[in-house]
Amino acid sequence: MLRSFFRDAERVAIHDDVETFDAGAQYIWFDLLSPIPTETKYVEDKFSIAIPTRDEMEDIELSARLYQEDGAQFMTMTMLAGLEGDEPIRTPVTFILKDNCLITVRYADTLPFRQSTSRLLKGPAAISLAGEMAMLGILEAVIDRTADVLERIGREIDTISREVFRSKTSNATKKTRNLQSVIEQIGQKGDFLTAVSEGLVSISRLVAYHAAVEQPGRKMSKETRQVIKLLQRDGASLGDHAAFLSSKINFLLDATLGLINLEQNQIIKIFSVAAVVFLPPTLVASMYGMNFEVMPELRWEYGYPFAIAMMIVSAAMPFLYFKRRGWL
Repeated sequence: MLRSFFRDAERVAIHDDVETFDAGAQYIWFDLLSPIPTETKYVEDKFSIAIPTRDEMEDIELSARLYQEDGAQFMTMTMLAGLEGDEPIRTPVTFILKDNCLITVRYADTLPFRQSTSRLLKGPAAISLAGEMAMLGILEAVIDRTADVLERIGREIDTISREVFRSKTSNATKKTRNLQSVIEQIGQKGDFLTAVSEGLVSISRLVAYHAAVEQPGRKMSKETRQVIKLLQRDGASLGDHAAFLSSKINFLLDATLGLINLEQNQIIKIFSVAAVVFLPPTLVASMYGMNFEVMPELRWEYGYPFAIAMMIVSAAMPFLYFKRRGWL
């Protein structure tokens, strides 16, 4: 799908059909969403550029993501889709700036783009509005969305933390099973934070590259410089917050594994104590279970009760000793 945004009197209007495009209109933004070859060719012919393919957009080399060609800036970043769930989808987005117009190439309909489109159509068309400001507006929406996502992840991590350290389950097996479920949740949040951090790094690189590159006939306005500084500052602060949440995730993972080890050690300790407690009675039973003809207590009237009493006493003494030392 190819949509174009252009200045119409005091507002911004939209064309969503190539046949309705006006060659004389003052276009601000061409948005290519999962474009078909004819739409891509139209934009390439109009601006005399070569739009990168999806495989080229997914290239991780910096030189393949941020470069200048045919008098245009090509900037590709990694954006996250599906942030409402637990498994975000990484999707590349390319911003192309040429002749004061923005061209975007993307393969997912993400919330920041929908918000930017709505804001652009509802607001007045300022005299200074151009492709560059449209791009910065999209990046601002991405930053805001990322901040909301990090706040949500932070609340979910706090919930996991309470589940780990304030568990009231007395059953050791059930508690261990709950902690194993917590590990799965921690792993999901860790993967989520990794994806968010990757997106923030991608934005920071794109903004830094755009601010550093000089183009002929381009003079960055004071408003644009302020927006770029704000994006860099917000991106850096969100990156620090994501790093803090990642360290908290690692701490919770270590703590959860430690609690599981403690529960398992507690079970092993109980078995060890039980083995020690029943060892003396077993020894007594073994002695009086021997079938020798000459045994002092063999014909004793109280031999059987005496042996039972010895087994009980020999079992009780280690148990009381362990209890007194605090090992139980």
